[in-house]
Amino acid sequence: MVERFPMPIPFGWFFVSYSNELAVGEVRPVHYFGEDLVLYRTESGAAGLAEAYCPHLGAHLGHGGTVEGETIRCPFHSWAFDLTGACKDIPYAKIIPPAARKPGCLKTYPITETNGVVWAWYHPQNLAPMFEVEVLEEISSPDWADPIRYEWVFDSNPQEIAENGVDLAHFKYVHKMDAVPEGESHYEGHIRRSLAAGQRTMDMPDGTVRTLNTEVRTLQTGAGQKSTRFKGMADLLLQVIATPVEHDKVELRFEFRHPKFADGAPELEMISRSIAGIIGQSGVEGDIPIWHTKIHRVRPLLCDGDGPVLRFREYFAQFYDFESGPAARVAAE
Repeated sequence: MVERFPMPIPFGWFFVSYSNELAVGEVRPVHYFGEDLVLYRTESGAAGLAEAYCPHLGAHLGHGGTVEGETIRCPFHSWAFDLTGACKDIPYAKIIPPAARKPGCLKTYPITETNGVVWAWYHPQNLAPMFEVEVLEEISSPDWADPIRYEWVFDSNPQEIAENGVDLAHFKYVHKMDAVPEGESHYEGHIRRSLAAGQRTMDMPDGTVRTLNTEVRTLQTGAGQKSTRFKGMADLLLQVIATPVEHDKVELRFEFRHPKFADGAPELEMISRSIAGIIGQSGVEGDIPIWHTKIHRVRPLLCDGDGPVLRFREYFAQFYDFESGPAARVAAE
């Protein structure tokens, strides 16, 4: 039987919630990285992510657990754990066991919040974060409008989704695009930058036809965060956020931002058209049925028009922990 995806879950920063969707005092069961987890926000506003099951007798903290101050209390025996996973209180015990007082008694994940997202750092060996989430200045700007969000869940993994951007040939056959400029890419550690510029003829809202200079700049910062800035038809910022649920199942989110315009401004129509093109059958919804059913060819048979697929795989291989299993190294070859 062919294994669809021989690679494990990559490590890096991954979405676990939008910031404005996690309220103070909220406790939420979630499942990411192949694990049952609990996500919560303390009374000071800090987000926490921890393994779901209490180290005492195994109750699920996401079902009935409560926030108290800067801790989360277990619904079974009311043990309280802080953001480091150390037990801070056992209401019926005279002495907290020394092992329970140590950070990590309850496994927790490093958290950072930026770009309107709660990001959790995942590493299979629990190593500390090796890089930071890239800050997107437009998101905090008062001159930019509220986000427009989409999300999907399907069988795939972050590498397959990210690799799509360098697979030049598929743009014609999946997205019906006549010409796709190859552009240029630069790799520096965990960062990949690309720029594609050209011209595109567009039907304008007033019925005229114009040829516009277009520019697409992409910044990938790890396995779970990519941002793309579109200029020409409309100025758009797109966050592409892929979070592994299992090694072969992923949540994908597209979040669009654009400058503010007055109601009825013609720019809003152009923005709406641009988003529809990126989302619809000519965009990501044309890719998803293929991602959902394809396999990962470790040694693909390529030709000269395929784009820099192997160079991209070399870049992405750094986000696998080769100590976590031999399949990871095979997948990167």
